[in-house]
This record gives sequence, C-alpha cells and structure tokens, in this order.
Amino acid sequence: MSDGRVLGRVGRGRPPVAARMHIGGQWREAASGARLDCIDPTTEELLGTVPAGAAPVADAAVAAAQEASGAWRALGWTRRAALLRDLADAVGEVAEPLAVLDVLDSGNPIAGMRGDIESAVRELHYYAGLAGQTHGVSTPTGPDTVSFTKREPYGVVVRIVPFNHPFKFACGKAAAALAAGNAVIVKPGEQTSLSAVALAEVAEAVLPPGVLNVVTGTGAELGQALVSHPGAPRVAFTGSVATGRRIMVAAAQHFGHVTLELGGKNPLVICPDVDVRQAARSAVASMNVARSNGQSCGSTSRIYVHESIRAEFTDALVDRVREIRVGDPLDEANDVGPLAFEAHLQRVSGHITRAQASGATLATGGSRPGGTGRGYFIEPTVFTDVTDEMPIARDEVFGPVMSVLGWSDLDDVVRRANDTELGLTANVFTRDLRVAHRLADQLQAGYVYVNGTGRRPPGSPFGGWKHSGFGKENGPEELLSYTREKTVTVTLPAEDPDWATP
Repeated sequence: MSDGRVLGRVGRGRPPVAARMHIGGQWREAASGARLDCIDPTTEELLGTVPAGAAPVADAAVAAAQEASGAWRALGWTRRAALLRDLADAVGEVAEPLAVLDVLDSGNPIAGMRGDIESAVRELHYYAGLAGQTHGVSTPTGPDTVSFTKREPYGVVVRIVPFNHPFKFACGKAAAALAAGNAVIVKPGEQTSLSAVALAEVAEAVLPPGVLNVVTGTGAELGQALVSHPGAPRVAFTGSVATGRRIMVAAAQHFGHVTLELGGKNPLVICPDVDVRQAARSAVASMNVARSNGQSCGSTSRIYVHESIRAEFTDALVDRVREIRVGDPLDEANDVGPLAFEAHLQRVSGHITRAQASGATLATGGSRPGGTGRGYFIEPTVFTDVTDEMPIARDEVFGPVMSVLGWSDLDDVVRRANDTELGLTANVFTRDLRVAHRLADQLQAGYVYVNGTGRRPPGSPFGGWKHSGFGKENGPEELLSYTREKTVTVTLPAEDPDWATP
C-alpha cells in the first residue's frame, strides 16, 4: 500500500494511485477497506481510488480534531496567521501540479483551475489578515463592575464541499475556520477527492497534526456520520438543497451550528439600454461556462431580455456560445471540458430532453460535441421560447444550459425573477443607475451583481436567501461564524477596611 500521497503521481497513462485519508497527522485507510473510484471525465479512465470512509472514520477524525484544537487555539491568532500564510506559500509552490490534478479529476479547464488555486491562496492570506478580528466588546457599567464579551472557537468544524471546484473549496473554505482557532475536518465531493488529499499532503509540512484533517467517502455514509456527530458542534456545507435539509435534521439532534450555501436558479435581467453583443458575452461569462462548464451555484441560467432587443440578443448569445471550444481541458486551446462524472452528464442531459418535450426551442447545443468519442461531454446549450412554468426555467440544471425569456414591464420581470424558492444571486445589466438600484433593492437574492459576471471581490459577503441557504462566506462574517460569543461580567469585591487601609 502506498503512503497515500497523490501529487506528482496522478496522470494519464500512469498506474492508478491508491490515495489515503489524513487524520491526526497520519495517513489512514477506511476500516472496511472499501474504496471509491476516481475517474478522469475526459477519458473515462481510472486515475486512482480513495477510501470510502464511514462512521468509524468520522469518529477518528473528530477525536483527532478535538485533541488538536486546544493547542491550536492556544497558539494565539498571530501565530495561526503566520502558519496560514506559510500554507498559502506552500500551496503556491505546487500551484501547477495542483491545477493539473483538478483538471484530471474534475474535467474543468486548466486556465480555470489555475485561477482556482490562486483564489485559494488569496483566501488563506485574506483570513490570515483577519485572524485578530475575533475580539469582543466591553459594555459600560458602574465603577465596581466590568462587563465584556469574548469570542471563542467552536473547537471542531466539519467542512463539506462539492465537486465543482475541488481544491479551491477544500482549501479556501477551511481558511476562516482555521484562522478563528478551530481544527477542521474537510470532506470533499466523493467524485473529485484527489486534490483535497493533495491539500493534506501540502498542509502536513506546515500545520500541527490534527489541525486539518481530510477524509473521503460518500455523503450518505461519511457525510451523515460527520454532521450528526455530537463532537462536531459546527458544520458548514456547500451543495444541494436536498442534502442541506438532511444536514439540518442530523445536526439538530445535538443542536449543531449549521451554515448552508445551496443551489441557485439565478436570474439575469438585461435592460434595453445595453450594448447587446457585450451583454451576450457577459451572460456566458456569468454562467461560468469557461470556468466550470456551468457547474456553478451562481450561474445565471434564467436570462430575462427586454423584448425590444430580445431577437438581437439571442442571435448574439447563440453566436458567442458557438465560439466556445469544447475538448480536452488540459489543452489550453479549449475553453470547456466535460462534466465531472457520468451520473451528472445523465442528469444534465435529462434536463435538456425534458425542456424540449415541454415546448422550449433548442437554439444551439444540447448534444455531445463532435470529435469527443469518449468522456462526459455536453455542448453549451441555449433554449428559447421558454416560459416561466417550464421545468428548465425552474429547476437548477448545474450545467452549461441557458434559457432566454422576454420581458417588457419592470415590475413584472421583478415578480417573475423572484418567483422561485431559491435566492442565491441575481444579475442586472443596465446603464441607468436608477433602474440598477431599483432592481438591486427588489430582487430577492443574497448577492446582486450590476453589470458584473459573478466574480466575488475579497471581503464581499456571499450567501443565499430562501432555499439557497443561510450564513455568509467570503468576508468577516464568515470568520466570526466559526466562533461563539461569551459574556463575562466581573464585579469587584467589597473593600475590607482591615486590609484596605494603609
């Protein structure tokens, strides 16, 4: 059995690797010996396997995190911040092999994965810079009383991340919890676990044992065991609405603090005063087609276009989508790779089939691209003649599928855009600041972009409304969410004249 490391050992034409989990500073197997396959979605070949952990793994990881958390907290925020910066530097030193690993395991294009590694490094530096902001406040009292608050880490944080941005999420979404003084257990998406194992490999040389644990397995077994574990008081999850509901139920049994960043069916409202061709290009960019093939919770898949420019915009959108080059994501000439795994390809293809059956018009895409005999490829797809009640306009596809709808009345398009159980992001394209502010005020979403394409400036809080979850990430709020507030009131003892008088 190998030591479980994967950096520099995974590649096409190489023997499959037998990765292992990292718990308490040790490379570990699942007690059952069961394993999950890691498939290259471009070639459908086996890259390696990871342990299929279950309840015993959850117990071991929580115990290791509990053992490490006290010393990690006691280091103090300045030392923790310095170690997070060291981790950021260590990640940066192997940025290219990490990016290649994510391309092989997820199918996302190499340019996008380089950007993901850079983003993870930025998040480590950002939260290292904020680490000292977990201080409390004092309350005015009388001359004999001092009252103040302090913020203390939960101790153990479970961080469950999805398959679409493997390293970025495994690394970046642990940064705030680590900075706040917690030991962290990361469980990556079961289909794209290899770069999380690589994160453990890099962190092993920087962080104390047990501070960052990486475990692998399915959500139904390992994920459920982690979120229901009474030794894990803080759980953060990114993924589907259905799984988010199950996590809330499981964690509620021990009153765990849960935050959720869930799905989105995000509207993009295009006003008649825009540059139409630029708006079409931006609509594709905000779908994250070229970053993750539309496998993004922030993708703006419902495009509401003013009727006066609808035909022109649709033509420009179709033209832009047809320019996208689909193929091997390791080839820098390509813009888009395959979807991450076979079951997801079938899911996205099912959405496309149902859209056509419901009466939507397939304007472009919807099939396997030419020249891709193997792999989980789907063409970027545009539907027109879409109405609000169609499933394609209501269900999250999580793939490169866009729907174009028309509008003519501003109040009406706001009502239609808000007519969903989800509320993660919304986007507005206009040159009229009055319209921009009005729509930003009225759209029911946790994050509204005006003339933007979905990029999140560091420090800008990100999180959903309604069924898209609760809790904020990407800013100071996330750091504080990994702490508990304690109030301390100290009353001075009464003077004893026998010893107080000189």
